[in-house]
Amino acid sequence: MKKKLVSVMLAAVLVMSMTACGAAESATEGAAATEAAEGEAAEGAAATGTEDGSLTGTLNIGVIGPMTGAAAVYGTAVANGAQIAVDEINALDGSFQISFKAEDDEHDAEKSVNAYNNLKDWGVQTIVGCVTTTPCVAVGAEAFSDRLFMLTPSASATSVTENKDNVFQLCFSDPNQGSASAQYISDNSMAEKIAIIYNNSDAYSTGIYQTFEAKAKELGLEIVSVTTFTDDTANDFSVQLSDAQSAGADLIFLPIYYTPASLILQQANTMGYEATMFGVDGMDGILGLEGFDTSLAEGTVLLTPFSADATDDLTKNFVSKYQEAYGEIPIQFAADGYDCPYAIYYALQYYAENNGGLNVDGMSYSDLCEILISVFTDANFTVDGVTGSAMTWNAAGEVNKAPKAVVIENGVYVGLDK
Repeated sequence: MKKKLVSVMLAAVLVMSMTACGAAESATEGAAATEAAEGEAAEGAAATGTEDGSLTGTLNIGVIGPMTGAAAVYGTAVANGAQIAVDEINALDGSFQISFKAEDDEHDAEKSVNAYNNLKDWGVQTIVGCVTTTPCVAVGAEAFSDRLFMLTPSASATSVTENKDNVFQLCFSDPNQGSASAQYISDNSMAEKIAIIYNNSDAYSTGIYQTFEAKAKELGLEIVSVTTFTDDTANDFSVQLSDAQSAGADLIFLPIYYTPASLILQQANTMGYEATMFGVDGMDGILGLEGFDTSLAEGTVLLTPFSADATDDLTKNFVSKYQEAYGEIPIQFAADGYDCPYAIYYALQYYAENNGGLNVDGMSYSDLCEILISVFTDANFTVDGVTGSAMTWNAAGEVNKAPKAVVIENGVYVGLDK
């Protein structure tokens, strides 16, 4: 069964039509696919069913991410996007509602665990988060022990989901970003010689670099320079840029966050070094960096699951509402945040339709966790969102969806794959 994010007006029609659509043919198949995984927890949840296949009650969703500090652009974007989705879902028919609470972790693992405990005290039933990788690894360990379901919009390292069956990713995992970037560069003949600058003290950056390098060699791409930095040395990139320039690199792959990337662009410009800069999702946000001259990013390419200038109805609706609410064009992290509540909502709706209904009022997060795991790993469950069509998940928590490429032109992102 395919669920689609839609505008509020269209969503009401869609929900009513989807209740009937395909129910006869999918009820038996869906129930059989999920029966073994549901176990005793699902049996307990069945006692709260509505017997008519509907989803009712109020679900407490918490968001954990950096709302302040150096990575605040990511956390606030996720929270803002999620809030729009929650408002849309709550406006549908009133029988199912979401109560929403965001907690600031300042991109700090210890503070993130504190935020997690605050949400538990509040009565959280499932979590959208964490936004960044290191905090998500720490919180994921706690949530795994507690049996609390997490859907991270943007923490992409494999360590986030590794050995944790309750943690899923809406974003691409680091290996997928690295290999997809190499494939895109090869398919579009973007470079003859490639340099790589990555942060060897960061799991996100290192993971993407490793899979990019492996895929690039497989595809016959020539890597002529590989240099690194750490969080403590992310202020001067003259050595790295000089090495890339001396090696004749015409493209620099940057699997890093937007703050060091902005310095690399500034310093390359000062050196008079003109090379194509190619980044991944961590560079999204560079156009909103305070004090950054966006003209320096002209021609920079990002591989991302979201393009704000896409012309499909889902994206146009989301971008319009985001601009109206927050006065700016949403970045990819906002889109990821928007898709997460919908994915959880549609998973619960899918379960309800195939199991005689579901009332989430007062349900323990452990019961909900088992239900959500069973649905997200069901091959028949797919989600269409602003960050991907027909998204599915495997048992490792990884999402399967197609990436998109955007280029920065005149200070805005422009899709390359229209």
